[in-house]
Amino acid sequence: MQLRQIPFKKMNGLGNDFVVIDARAEPLALSARVAASIADRRAGAGCDQVILLEPSNSAHVFMRILNADGSEVNACGNASRCVATLLSPELGNRLTIETGAGLLHAELAKDGFVTVDMGEPRFAWNEIPLSRPFADTRALDFAYALPDGRLLDRPSAVNVGNPHCIFWVEDADSYDLASFGSVLEHDPLFPERANMSLAEIIASNRMRLRVWERGSGLTRACGTAACAAAIAGARTERSARQVNVELPGGDLLIEWNEADNHILMTGVTEFEFAGMLRIGGDGTLVEVMRQL
Repeated sequence: MQLRQIPFKKMNGLGNDFVVIDARAEPLALSARVAASIADRRAGAGCDQVILLEPSNSAHVFMRILNADGSEVNACGNASRCVATLLSPELGNRLTIETGAGLLHAELAKDGFVTVDMGEPRFAWNEIPLSRPFADTRALDFAYALPDGRLLDRPSAVNVGNPHCIFWVEDADSYDLASFGSVLEHDPLFPERANMSLAEIIASNRMRLRVWERGSGLTRACGTAACAAAIAGARTERSARQVNVELPGGDLLIEWNEADNHILMTGVTEFEFAGMLRIGGDGTLVEVMRQL
């Protein structure tokens, strides 16, 4: 059987990890099954998302994002920062990244922090999207009863390249999000599924966030979720327009610019290791080789 060897880089943004494959010179089509095999933490390389870097006519690179279950999504803030870090030696410290959600502009600072302009948020019910009309998406008429008797209700919703639902809670760590995140992700209210977040306000400029990411599950960090929660906090007057969002993997600084309505996300990235994927002629993942 003829094997195709494909190099990759493993990176993470606050523990939100990615297998990044440079497919700019040689096209690579990955089926959902193979992408899920690569993302598998036991038999594959292990990651939240598989990232394919492809040619772009309007930016330095096109970033294709495949979730751990193989489904494709349009935006990933932490992956954008990792890609900018990875390509900066080749393309410089200011890059434009094309995604399914539009163009993202990234800038690397000397201290290792990366800032990405995530564009403008969308609030209309059919832009998020939701399955039925809501006049105000700051507080949806939606509730979910937990087995322990607590009620999650009146969440905020926003689209930051992908759909997000944010429940406001007093203690985000006290909830077993892994036990019910998938149920909420697949609720009929969200026709394209949605990322689910539990947000706890610590101060006007600081919040704690736990995230269930659609197609990937419980994650140590999610850049677009941090953006969505910060935007929703400002919209509901729970927080300021510049917020430090505390995630299990670390902190992200989110600023919602009042002048142009754009969202700026700043945080660090980490290179983990390089490796090689060996894919068979039938498209199945045969082996993952880690290179030190």
